Amino acid sequence: MTILRTDLAMIAAHVARGSRVLDVGCGDGTLMAALQQKQDCDARGMELDPGNVAACVGRGLSVIQGDADTDLAFYPDASFDYAILSETLQTTKRPDLVLESLLRIGRRAFVSFPNFAHWRVRLALLLGGRMPVTRLLPVSWYETPNIHHLTIADFRDLAASRGVVVEGAWFLSREREISAGMANLRAEHAVFLLSRPGA
Repeated sequence: MTILRTDLAMIAAHVARGSRVLDVGCGDGTLMAALQQKQDCDARGMELDPGNVAACVGRGLSVIQGDADTDLAFYPDASFDYAILSETLQTTKRPDLVLESLLRIGRRAFVSFPNFAHWRVRLALLLGGRMPVTRLLPVSWYETPNIHHLTIADFRDLAASRGVVVEGAWFLSREREISAGMANLRAEHAVFLLSRPGA
């Protein structure tokens, strides 16, 4: 039995049983498999890395190779109950457009990302003057897939500017949920549940 990463476990706990789910950037399909087995969901995936696509197919999961920046356009409106983007938003070329696509094809969207305003990241920049390497940002700046370094405050601003409703938000530090108080400083990771007004 596979143990879900903490942010994925939070997402899985808030997906309604029997839902239609698209996991964008699904990796090896761990979340999809859990949603199918434990919550009887119709889970599909999109993944850029061919090795991960092969791993998903090998597990009997329904996944296509695709790029979140370009290939979400091929999905019809409201074709899923949930669209999930976990630890991928910061790697996309246009996070704002990807967010719009998620909320077009899913009635709701989960988005999770590392918080670049966490105090350890700030301290590393202040004292070392270099882009930090941390537990959640484990590689040097020149080899990281992260091309947009966002914070919780940045994401809230983006959601507000696009008229997106934040239905839920969870914040993690050292794999434990923490309160929303000063989350932009204290949280290493954030998970948001989003929808459009009236959804």
